[in-house]
Amino acid sequence: MNTPLTSPPGPSGDPARKAAGAPLAPGVYLMKGSDGRVLYVGKARSLRKRLSAYFKASSHSDSKTDALVGRISDIELILTRTEKEALILESNLIKRHRPRFNVVLKDDKRYPSLRLDMQEDYARFTVVRKIGGDDAHYFGPFASAQAVRETLKVLNRTFKLRKCKANEFRTRTRPCLHCQMNGCLAPCCRDVPAELYREHLQEAVLFLKGRTQELLGKIRADMESAAAAQEYEKAARLRDKLFALQRTVEKQVAVTTDFIDRDVFAAAAAGGAGVITYLEVRGGFLTGTRQFGFPETMAAEDEMLGGFIRQFYEGRGQAPGEICVSHRLEDQAWIEEWLAGQNGRRVRIHRPERGEKARLMEMALTNARTELDALLTRRSNGAALLMRLQRRLGLSRTPQRIECVDNSTLMGSNPVAGVVVFVGGRPEPSAYRRYRIAGLSVPDDYASMSQILRRRLEKVSAVESLPDLLMVDGGKGQLGAALAVMQDLQLVGRMDVVGIAKKDPAKGEGQDKVFLPGRSNPVQFGRDADLLLFLQRIRDEAHRHAIGFHRRRHRAASLTSALDAVRGIGRVRKAQLMDRFGSFEAVRAATLDELSALPGFNRKLAEAIRSSLSSSPETEGAGE
Repeated sequence: MNTPLTSPPGPSGDPARKAAGAPLAPGVYLMKGSDGRVLYVGKARSLRKRLSAYFKASSHSDSKTDALVGRISDIELILTRTEKEALILESNLIKRHRPRFNVVLKDDKRYPSLRLDMQEDYARFTVVRKIGGDDAHYFGPFASAQAVRETLKVLNRTFKLRKCKANEFRTRTRPCLHCQMNGCLAPCCRDVPAELYREHLQEAVLFLKGRTQELLGKIRADMESAAAAQEYEKAARLRDKLFALQRTVEKQVAVTTDFIDRDVFAAAAAGGAGVITYLEVRGGFLTGTRQFGFPETMAAEDEMLGGFIRQFYEGRGQAPGEICVSHRLEDQAWIEEWLAGQNGRRVRIHRPERGEKARLMEMALTNARTELDALLTRRSNGAALLMRLQRRLGLSRTPQRIECVDNSTLMGSNPVAGVVVFVGGRPEPSAYRRYRIAGLSVPDDYASMSQILRRRLEKVSAVESLPDLLMVDGGKGQLGAALAVMQDLQLVGRMDVVGIAKKDPAKGEGQDKVFLPGRSNPVQFGRDADLLLFLQRIRDEAHRHAIGFHRRRHRAASLTSALDAVRGIGRVRKAQLMDRFGSFEAVRAATLDELSALPGFNRKLAEAIRSSLSSSPETEGAGE
C-alpha cells in the first residue's frame, strides 16, 4: 500500500467550512469533539461530497443525527491515492481510536468460543474468550456462556471426548467419574486407538459445523454395518448416538432447501442508533443468531454493514462461501477480495431479492427492526431518567457517564476498592476498575477514598475522560475527601460529585441519603423515588464489585497463610492448588484422593494439607 497523503490544513474551528473546502479525492476523515477526541472515522470516494452531506440540514431525517453532527468541532482529512487505501486506513484508524459513533465490534473476549487443536494427542474442546492466531480450529463465538456450556454438554454426552486438562491427562492412572458414567472414552488411562478417537473428533466437528444431516447419515450407515456384522453392542451405542443427535436436530429450523452454508447480515438504523442482526445458516438450517446494537452512530446502513463485516471476520478465516446482506455495499468487491485472501477461496457477497434467500433476509430485517425499536425505547427512557436526575440534583450537565467508588476491607486486611461505570443509565462492565489500597497501616476510609480517587483521576486524558457524575459510597466525610482530591487536581467544575450513605434506622431514617457539595442536609426525592433507586442500584453494583475482588484476595491470602506451615508446599504447589480448586473452601473440602492426584503430590502431602486446613478458620463472609 502506498503512503497516504495528509491534506493541507483547512480553516480551524469551522467543520462546515472544512467540509465545503475538502478536495474531490478519495481519503479518510476524522471528526473530532471539543476535547480533541475522535468521534467518528469515515472514508469516501470524494471527501467533499461525503462531508458536505453531513452539514446539509435537509440530509438528516431526525434531530438525533443533527445533535450528533452538532458535536463536531474539527475535521482532520487524510488523502489517499485510491479507494482501497482509504478503506484499509479507515479500518486501522477505527481500531486505534475506537470512536464513539462508529460501528465498533466489541472485543470477542466478551463472547466464548470452542477451541480444538487437532495437533494434540487425543485433543479436547476448551472454552476460550479470545481467538488466537494459531492453527487450532475455533467454533463460535457463542452468544453467551450458557450457550457454549449447553453445546459442550451435547458434545461430551454424544461423542465421549476427554475432559481432563493436559497435566491430569499425563498423570492420571485411574478412570475418572466421567468414564465410570460412560461419558468419556478415557484415553488417559485406557488403550483407546488414536484412529477411533480421531473419528469421534471428526464427528464432533461435523456437528459444530452444522453438517448434522451428513453426520446422521454417516452414523446410520455405521450402525447398519455393525448390525450386519453382528456387532450388536457397537450397533446399540451408535443407535443411542443417532437418537441423541436427532433430538438436537429437531430443535433446528430449516430455512433453505439448497443445503448451502451462508451468513446473513441485516442492518436497521434510525434516530442516530443502529442494529445489525446476524443469522448463521449451515446446511440449510438456522444454527445461530446474534444481535449487535449501537446506541449512537453516524453511519448509514450500508456503511454499518461494510465496517461490521470487516471486523466480524478479521483474523477468523471462517466466512462461508456466501454472505447475504440487506443493503448493497459500496466496497463489496474489495471486501470479497479481502475475505478470499483470508479464507483461501472465493467468498460471494450479494443482496437477495427473491426466493428463499429473500425471505430469509426479511426474517433478519424484521429481527433487526424489532431490536432497534427496543433499543430506541431503552435509550429514550434512560435519557429521560438522566435528565430528571440532573434537575433533581441540580447537576451542571446530564450525567451520561456515572462512576461510583466503593472501598472494601475486613478488620483492615487486604483493603481494596472498586469503580463501576454506567453509561446512558446502563452498566458498562468493560470499563469497571479494581484497585488495591496500599500504604495504610490502620483502616482509614477517608484516606482510602482519597488514594483511589487520586489514582483514578490522575489518569484523565484525551483517551480516558472524566465522568459526568462521580459518586462516592459514604456521607459527608467521603464527599469531602473527594472534593479535596478534585481541588488538588484542579478538577472542580469539570464534573459533578455526590455522596450516597446508607440509612440509619436507629435515627429514624427511612431511606438512604444523598449528599451534595455545600449542602448540609441530604436530598429529598419525594415523588422521584425511582431516581434514588437508580443511584442505589449503582452504589450496590460498586459494592458487589469491590466485595467480590476483596473476597478473592482474602481467600487466596488465607489459603497461602494456612499452607505456609505445611512442609513441602511452596509457591508452585500453592498455585497448583488454587488453579485446580479455585478457593480456600474447595481445597478444604477436597478428598485425599483428589489432592494426591495432583502432579507432584502424594498421599502424605495430601494428609498434611488436610490437617493444616482443618485447623484454619473459615473465610466465608470475608469482606461483608
